Amino acid sequence: MRSLWTAATGMAAQQTNMDVIANNLANANTTGFKSSRGNFEDLMYQTTVPAGAQNGAGTSIPTGVQIGMGTKTSSVEKLFAQGNFNQTDNPMDLAIQGNGFFQVLRGTQQVYTRAGSFKTDQNGNIVDASGYPLQPQITIPKTAVATNVDPSGVFTATDATGKVVQTVNIPLYNFPNPSGLQSLGANYFIPTTASGDVMNALPGGPEGMGTILQGFLEASNTNVVNEMVNMILSQRAYEANSKVIKSTDEMLQMANNVVK
Repeated sequence: MRSLWTAATGMAAQQTNMDVIANNLANANTTGFKSSRGNFEDLMYQTTVPAGAQNGAGTSIPTGVQIGMGTKTSSVEKLFAQGNFNQTDNPMDLAIQGNGFFQVLRGTQQVYTRAGSFKTDQNGNIVDASGYPLQPQITIPKTAVATNVDPSGVFTATDATGKVVQTVNIPLYNFPNPSGLQSLGANYFIPTTASGDVMNALPGGPEGMGTILQGFLEASNTNVVNEMVNMILSQRAYEANSKVIKSTDEMLQMANNVVK
């Protein structure tokens, strides 16, 4: 009975769906986190009677008979909807309002992130929470006592007299298909063939990049209420598939117990 295997594919799909939901909920308070969504598709069909076939009376069958074989996970898609902004009043905290990513040099690899919780290291370099430098690398002069980043990404450092001692442009980076980026963990992404080639431009320009908010952090875009509802639906779907397996087992038992 094919229903055993069909229901098994449904249970496996809901296990994957629950894994995705669990990761979204686990990162509900992760700065710059982007939630994921599981997408599913039906498997092949066994065609017993094709639609349009001729029956014994010479007429055409309008619908035919096709039995589906279940479902599978087609993709787990990153959703880059904007998260809420949390005001921190820390001048090193930067949030992107709109499209774009910050570029960070992780060893020898260029990676991209929406988490703008930056700091300065012992040499005055602006680095992220893991200690990797923001690109282009910015080293704040020792005479600077205040820093400012305007919405267009212009970073300025001033000394005690108010004199500007440094000016640097912080560009943003984006991709034709951000959902095609590969997640590395720690809020890092790298491009793939599916994401397309990286583009860079100054914030707020005609290229469609977002703007930078200083003193804010972008919160996770996980909607906890929606994830809880999705979890209940996934649990019920898993339960329904397990009921199918149980019912199929009972039908097989009845067939085995038939007395000739």
